Amino acid sequence: MVYGLGNAFKNLNTYCQEKTTRLRNSLSPSRPSMSETTATGSSSSSRASTTIPSTPNMDSTPTVEDPTQNGNNGMSRDEFRQYGKETVDYIVDYLENIQKRRVVPAIEPGYLKDLIPSEAPNAPESFESVMEDFEKLIMPGITHWQHPRFHAYFPAGNSFPSIIADMLSDAIGCVGFSWAACPAMTELELIMLDWFGKMIGLPAEFLPLTENGKGGGVIQSSASECNFVTLLAARFEIMKELRQRFPFVEEGLLLSKLIAYCSKEAHSSVEKACMIGMVKLRILETDSKFRLRGETLRNAIQEDRNLGLIPFFVSTTLGTTSCCSFDVLSEIGPICKENELWLHVDAAYSGSAFICPEFRPLMNGIEYAMSFNTNPNKWLLINFDCSTMWVRDRFKLTQALVVDPLYLQHSWMDKSIDYRHWGIPLSRRFRSLKLWFVIRMYGIDGLQKYIREHVRLAKKMETLLRADAKFEIVNEVIMGLVCFRMKGDDELNQTLLTRLNASGRIHMVPASLGDRFVIRFCVCAENATDKDIEVAYEIISQATQHVLHDSVKAAIVEEDEEAVALEEMVADLNITETPDKVLARQNSANAETGQRLERQLSKEEILAQKQHESLAKKRSFLVRMVSDPKCYNPKIVRHLNMANHRKMSQDLYRDRTLMQTISHSQRPNRLSQSPGSAGSAFFDDDDDRVVADVQTGLQTPI
Repeated sequence: MVYGLGNAFKNLNTYCQEKTTRLRNSLSPSRPSMSETTATGSSSSSRASTTIPSTPNMDSTPTVEDPTQNGNNGMSRDEFRQYGKETVDYIVDYLENIQKRRVVPAIEPGYLKDLIPSEAPNAPESFESVMEDFEKLIMPGITHWQHPRFHAYFPAGNSFPSIIADMLSDAIGCVGFSWAACPAMTELELIMLDWFGKMIGLPAEFLPLTENGKGGGVIQSSASECNFVTLLAARFEIMKELRQRFPFVEEGLLLSKLIAYCSKEAHSSVEKACMIGMVKLRILETDSKFRLRGETLRNAIQEDRNLGLIPFFVSTTLGTTSCCSFDVLSEIGPICKENELWLHVDAAYSGSAFICPEFRPLMNGIEYAMSFNTNPNKWLLINFDCSTMWVRDRFKLTQALVVDPLYLQHSWMDKSIDYRHWGIPLSRRFRSLKLWFVIRMYGIDGLQKYIREHVRLAKKMETLLRADAKFEIVNEVIMGLVCFRMKGDDELNQTLLTRLNASGRIHMVPASLGDRFVIRFCVCAENATDKDIEVAYEIISQATQHVLHDSVKAAIVEEDEEAVALEEMVADLNITETPDKVLARQNSANAETGQRLERQLSKEEILAQKQHESLAKKRSFLVRMVSDPKCYNPKIVRHLNMANHRKMSQDLYRDRTLMQTISHSQRPNRLSQSPGSAGSAFFDDDDDRVVADVQTGLQTPI
């Protein structure tokens, strides 16, 4: 009975407080008008059922006046509620009807400069006006990565849970460079990297929550940053060892001896990392399946040690950008361990697929790696940016990047992780929130189903292309990428890709495999279907028919080009005929060939057609740009000419004074030509070794 009376008094007290609060609010000068109350009443009541539970004592918090309510400054809270809902509706409508838009925009560089005023507005503008211009000016210049016919590059992960998580992260607006700056950001990142690491089958030594472990993980902005950060850590480690061995040698000289390795199919970010890190990079050839093999690496290491260089870093790829090939870690790993080299594994695209057990054998040899990264923002339905990276020894990573000013220190430094020591930038976004939302709302089963469906659709496209005698498949289709080409020369395939992209109905990009131009077809859309694959194949097949038909027509050769070609022909064949006689014979042969053509166009018709095609190509500058292989898969294999290589040889001989001081000292394994040898990192005084005139695949630092 006493308990019942106590509850009754408590409820009465609460009722009185609510009445008092309502009366005070009704008398407040900032209260909303009757029309505003009526307009927002229904939406407020609908929000009540989904409102996040408030914190303790929230009911007693006084109402805070909206500073933007009375002035036309930005957006008020009520306007944000209204426009936020409208924006969500716009996003949903855009994704539902995206197939009605062109995949690639039909614009030229600088198109927006003439459409947007050259000066910012002084007076505020309405949200309706901004959104109208967004649709009218910005959308025509958008490449729609979520389009069902977007098959370029790799998938750009996206999903509604990820979008909502990003909205919440933006609303919180924190910058979690240290634990104290935002404890939840650091704590959740640790847990998500532990979750995701277990999902893809990483060894326990890499996971951040392994008891008494030295491993750890961090979410970087991109795989390029992961490659660069791991290179810096490896460089710091070897330079620390070299400084201890040779304390009187200039650091610049020691740095000039370092050399890193990657395969010909590695991402260009590895080359950029070595350029910025000012170390040499040797780019190695691959096997028939475009994979880096252990024997190739072993031979390169031995050759470079004979030149006095110091190998220290190897970057391998699981799922290369050009063709999704997999370097053989089980062969490369033992060589790196034997030579004490830092082995980094870049699985930016394919790493997400390792959540499916059937793909994990591709990771065999991961136990030899020092670092590993993959991008959930590619193939795990998480929008950019979110690149997860793990290291076997977090202290070797952080010691290369620690800068600790007083204003960033806090009282929990001895018990927490500060992610400002794990990358290049200080400021960090709440990226782990996206992982948490997506993994929970899809579940491992849902994510596995999504990955497997993309692989099945890629296999379907492979089957369709193989059944067509006009095409050939160039890569081994393991994941969601198919590399194909027409049976013909590179020029024919470039024409095909340009025609496909210019149509606006489909978008693909090229690659260079075995010095041949190939077209990459990647399954990218989240909800891709069999019909999407069939439509894409029909578009490709129709464009191929047009290209083959056009290639039958005789081309008009300009007079100057014809004369040059004739002179080269005479010089090459060493014939005594005059160019006029050769021209007459060639014209006779061309006339005979022309009679066999079904239809011979006049010169005026062909010139008009070429002029029309040139104009179309000029208007589709963006299409031609993405169809150029140099834009996507640049030739990163460079050959030193004789002069540069001789200069390098002179630099090596210049170090004789240095060799004399160290020739009798015992070196660590990574600094010697072979285990247990001494004084072989540089040339000895009596060394009469001859350096080759040409060293293939070696990139010198800037």
